[in-house]
Amino acid sequence: EENVPVHFNDVKESLDRELLSNVYWHSQTILLLKRAHRFFPLIEPILKQYGVPDDFKYIPVIESGFLNIGSSAGARGYWQLVEATAKENGLEINEDIDERNHIEKSTIAACKFFKKAFQKFNSWPMVAASYNMGITGLSNQVQNQGTTNFYDLWLNTETGRYVFRIIAMKLIFENPEMYGIVIPKKNLYKPIPTNDITIDSSITNLFSFAKSQGLSYKAFKTANPWLVSTKLSNKTNKQYTIKIPANGFRELTFGEDE
Repeated sequence: EENVPVHFNDVKESLDRELLSNVYWHSQTILLLKRAHRFFPLIEPILKQYGVPDDFKYIPVIESGFLNIGSSAGARGYWQLVEATAKENGLEINEDIDERNHIEKSTIAACKFFKKAFQKFNSWPMVAASYNMGITGLSNQVQNQGTTNFYDLWLNTETGRYVFRIIAMKLIFENPEMYGIVIPKKNLYKPIPTNDITIDSSITNLFSFAKSQGLSYKAFKTANPWLVSTKLSNKTNKQYTIKIPANGFRELTFGEDE
């Protein structure tokens, strides 16, 4: 609920740049809209639980496109967290596990960062900027330039565009028809229905484990991308929740009317 001062020419032009970049990149924007229909229902309740504005769901849209990709800077997962930040906010990362690839747990970790940043800046646009630049880096710019208003700060190109990319995605996703994008509901990607099972021991072979659950390894890995090797070492008998796709999930997740 913070107003964007689009009555300023520089703000309006910065937003216009991101709108044009995404509206006319039709294939990518359409694909993101389709994927969001699958992932937003998982992200939105967590943002609400932590008191983070719903608009922050557009960060994984611009960061990863809802893909578990890696960057040259070492960031990974839906929210593109670097390892140190991920661990600082409660995620487990080792040779078998990378919870940056876990949609719910990585969203919780991102929310913890947002809340910490909000305590520092008391401004959600500044929180979003700090997610890209780092709290320390943005704090230095605040001190140097003498302002806590994001729209008055001179920042590097990537961070300067970052918040406007989020706002542009919000505008497009909330009213795609206004921007000439029409996607029938039947063509949106539905959430994959799963059942949860709890494991408190090691799994020596995930290929065999997937088969024992009546799944292909592909289906198992698609539902559990946080398991990054072919085994799960669990010497401390920690409890892990593993998602098992429901029967018929391949037929139910795409192409049906709502």
